Amino acid sequence: MTQTRTRSTEIANAFAPPFDGQAASAAYRSALQVIGAAEPRVADAIRAELADQRASLKLIASENYASPAVLLTMGTWLSDKYAEGTVGHRFYAACQNIDAVERLAVDHARALFGAPHAYVQPHSGIDANLVAFWAILAQRIESPALARASVKHVNDLSDADWAALRSALGNQRMLGMALDAGGHLTHGFRPNISGKMFHQSSYGTDAHTELLDYAEVRRMAREFKPLILIAGYSAYPRKVNFAVMREIADEVGATLMVDMAHFAGLVAGKVFTGDFDPVPFAHVTTTTTHKSLRGPRGGMVLCQPEFADAVDRGCPMVLGGPLGQVMAAKAVALAEARQPEFATYATAIADNAHSLADGLMRHGARLVTGGTDNHLVLLDVTSFGLTGRQAESALVESGIVTNRNAIPRDPNGAWYTSGVRLGTPALTSRGFGADDMDRVATLIVEVLGDTRPTVTADGSNSKAKYALGEGRAARTRSAALELLDAHPLYPGLDLG
Repeated sequence: MTQTRTRSTEIANAFAPPFDGQAASAAYRSALQVIGAAEPRVADAIRAELADQRASLKLIASENYASPAVLLTMGTWLSDKYAEGTVGHRFYAACQNIDAVERLAVDHARALFGAPHAYVQPHSGIDANLVAFWAILAQRIESPALARASVKHVNDLSDADWAALRSALGNQRMLGMALDAGGHLTHGFRPNISGKMFHQSSYGTDAHTELLDYAEVRRMAREFKPLILIAGYSAYPRKVNFAVMREIADEVGATLMVDMAHFAGLVAGKVFTGDFDPVPFAHVTTTTTHKSLRGPRGGMVLCQPEFADAVDRGCPMVLGGPLGQVMAAKAVALAEARQPEFATYATAIADNAHSLADGLMRHGARLVTGGTDNHLVLLDVTSFGLTGRQAESALVESGIVTNRNAIPRDPNGAWYTSGVRLGTPALTSRGFGADDMDRVATLIVEVLGDTRPTVTADGSNSKAKYALGEGRAARTRSAALELLDAHPLYPGLDLG
């Protein structure tokens, strides 16, 4: 076991940014002592979260493990500074240090993704999308209206012209991927504010292959004529050809916006290149900075030059003051992602997803689209007689953390669902390899195969309740801990 653990730690160190375990341990012990003196229950929760993450197989596709350097950067007095505006153009005095960290983050982002312009202030993925939406509206709708009225600022419009502009801003169309096909709530769906901003329509996937049908997207775009064509996903396990999506957008006069929040790490690590790299083709690209990019929780917008000024008006357009400590953490994470080890890590994410998919299918599980090209696998659990909620709960009880997810044309809807989404970024950060992922696949199938839905008094499936075979959860937890012990999380970090 010692030899295995040493080897797995070497593998993990090849993927993860190196850190001094002794120094990090001292830093966190001191920090927790300070926190505990103010509110010991918060310090206890922080310790417990690390213990929980160390003791479970984290397969949530949107989660990862940020480096200690990234995490520590967020706990600084950069948090105490107001800095509305952009680098060199703030509405508050004495912002030179915020300027320095924001400039670093922007420079790293542009170099990492080959983007002409980067905006690192968004606090989350939805904030990044809102900045993008309103930048497109400002460039495509507001600027022409100001030019027609021969004024430079919205405050200079007459009441009648302002009313007409407001009406135009609220009457635009967006076309994006359907939720059950893998799209995201922030892409124009009614429960989200984006659905209240735009008249939205959705493209799905082929009913037989479950793959994106570009001819159908083109047909819908010609018919619907959207201002914004969105590409990108949160639960689609394949690549997208962004060159084709740009052709479609240009043909109908739409702005191509790509939300690469889930697969940004695969773009940064050069797993997705050529037509599958969105940055050269999209007018505007949004992303989170965590997930496969392995940074702090936050958002970012990349764009072509014609949208740069509008994007930089994210604050005060839709954002409040930027979070200096998080922008600094983004700069650290982006610097880490520019190191050669990150490309090795990104390749391993995709390889591990292939291994997980192959293992699941070898055991008879059905995967949406029959496999994966990226970091995630979408497992149809109806073959086990389960809903997604039952499967998710049974797996969590067994030490395997996933999230339920809708599948194409899902009969159980978005709450109970018929699928479970699995992702490999986090376990790859721990140094898991192909054999480990194959073992994880076996454990998942064993749990789901030993789970039965609980039948209600009227004889129907409750959709939420379930029963695991006797001893199954304990056996799986024990097997999972063997894998986890061989791949320690933050090796050398000891909170005492």
